[in-house]
Amino acid sequence: MTRDFHGRTAIVTGAAHGFGRAIAEAFGRNGARVWACDLLEDGIMETGRLVEIAGAECLARVVDVTDKHAVESFVAEASAASGRVDILVNNAGGVLGQTGRPLEQVSAAEWQRIFDVNVTAAFYLSQAVAPGMKAARAGRIINISSRAGLSVSLTGIQAYASAKAAQIGLTRQLAHELGPWGITVNNVAPGFVRSNASTERQWESYGEEGQRALVEEIALKRLGSVHDITHGVLFFASDEAGWITGQVLSIDGGT
Repeated sequence: MTRDFHGRTAIVTGAAHGFGRAIAEAFGRNGARVWACDLLEDGIMETGRLVEIAGAECLARVVDVTDKHAVESFVAEASAASGRVDILVNNAGGVLGQTGRPLEQVSAAEWQRIFDVNVTAAFYLSQAVAPGMKAARAGRIINISSRAGLSVSLTGIQAYASAKAAQIGLTRQLAHELGPWGITVNNVAPGFVRSNASTERQWESYGEEGQRALVEEIALKRLGSVHDITHGVLFFASDEAGWITGQVLSIDGGT
């Protein structure tokens, strides 16, 4: 697969750690000019430093992706500096520290916060980059969902499973809307990966028996890594994926 993104600009959200950091680094190593954002200032600045150490260009910014005006300003800055945004990776999301509990104990605010960061943010970013991609008659939008969006949440968080399923629906809808301009919209659905502090806490909560049971359910009998997810994102962003849109790629070891 050709992984040459020289001359292209990629935005990666939620890039302070885990999948986002690995994706930003991978685009940088393969020649893209990277704009990375997150709410976690220390983490996103470290991502920028790591990408630049690898000899690539990375502009790191603190952005609340649930704030429409902040998103528009961030995309406008990237577009003005680079000419246009060629690739958007909507990776920001997660459970925001919430834990699984009975339906009747979940507040409206807790439900909405998870939807805002996993679905609404992807909508805002896609909406902001669309005019430039339409003008160029080309573009790649890749959303990062979860196995939970195709099945159920391992943690039992109702809003997370629902939000990721909604994000997959948004992917398919935008693929049809933006396709006439040569813009592809695809989705990567990772299985469980120990990628950040939240997933480490989740892994530890299972205990040895639960960990063995989780791995046993995977066809390949092992956990994946952030790099496995990155490979799928780079594929969807590549020229080879030019006639692929509205698709969900499960990267989960077979579950």
